[in-house]
Amino acid sequence: MATEFIKQNRGGNDHFYLLTALVAGAGIVLTIVPPFIKRYEGLRILERVADDEQFTQPEYTPATPECPQPELWKMLDSQTTEVEVLELLKTLVTTLKPKLVVETGTFLGHGTVKLAEGVKENGFGKVITVEFDASIHARAVKRFEDSGLAPWIESRLESSLETVIDGSIDLLYSDSHLANREAEIQRLLPQLDPRGVLVIHDASSHFKLVPEAALRMEAEGLISAVLLSTPRGVVIAQRRDGRQ
Repeated sequence: MATEFIKQNRGGNDHFYLLTALVAGAGIVLTIVPPFIKRYEGLRILERVADDEQFTQPEYTPATPECPQPELWKMLDSQTTEVEVLELLKTLVTTLKPKLVVETGTFLGHGTVKLAEGVKENGFGKVITVEFDASIHARAVKRFEDSGLAPWIESRLESSLETVIDGSIDLLYSDSHLANREAEIQRLLPQLDPRGVLVIHDASSHFKLVPEAALRMEAEGLISAVLLSTPRGVVIAQRRDGRQ
């Protein structure tokens, strides 16, 4: 009987250890794989458009309560800003006449090009754009050179959490990795001119992280924000302090 008890107890422990190992393994997968997949989505798009120029297509971000018909908007890919919002970026530049525009999250450079088109049309100013992935950065730099807008663009290969900006920022466009948005904005916000404008992409309820961060910064008295109901969402804001 004692032998039988030991066998049964040992078998139970084996099952327990196996279950523990499976749970631990699942935890590791859930921790590592999602960021890995999200991190390389941009590279998959880069490979897909390596030989062919992108074309406009209906936006396919899931519908949200604030934007129930996303298909009314157009996109180039799932990472690049909506086509209509790209046009808004240029209009903001030609309207506000900024001397220094800072963009975080260059990706393929479509947003940078629109910002630079506005700067060129104004006849003055500069766009500093920051991208941390070398492959994506190289593709964007080629786009800038091919567009003829390279003289208006300073393209940096570094993190938005480490880049050093000299002087006052007139227009800050935050479009980097979602998890970095609040930290990068808090870091650069003191350099945003009190009458300058902060634009934050991916601020729809679908993404949650970004709109929650924007509303939290507003509740803390750092910014005054307006949420635009585009498929992926846009925040337009200003600093609360320092305005006359």
